[in-house]
Order: sequence, then C-alpha cells, then structure tokens
Amino acid sequence: MEKQSEQCPKCGCKEIGQGKQAGHAVVLPNNKFFAMGSQIIHHICTQCGYVLESYVDKPSRFKE
Repeated sequence: MEKQSEQCPKCGCKEIGQGKQAGHAVVLPNNKFFAMGSQIIHHICTQCGYVLESYVDKPSRFKE
C-alpha cells in the first residue's frame, strides 16, 4: 500500500511503500504477562530506503 501524501525528507521521493517486520519482530506490552504483541508497520522510501515512520499494527493491545 502506498501513501501518496508523504515525501522522503532525505531524497524527496514521493513513492512511499509500506512493509512489516518478519519473524519474531513484534512489540510486546511492558506491563503484562502472557500478552499478545503486535507487528511493526513501516513506511519506507522506495528510492533510498529511509524509514519515514513506524507504528504497531494493533495499538489496543497496549492499553491497561
């Protein structure tokens, strides 16, 4: 999925792709035992590879 409104601050490219980390790259809540984590989603410049932003896919899993 491409975000059209973003532009890379390093090279100026406007083609921004989206990807997620594979394998065991999940973020786990710090304050819960046996909690489910969430994958990390990245918005990445398709020209130079700069990561513009990162966020978790399921933020509700981090609520108290």
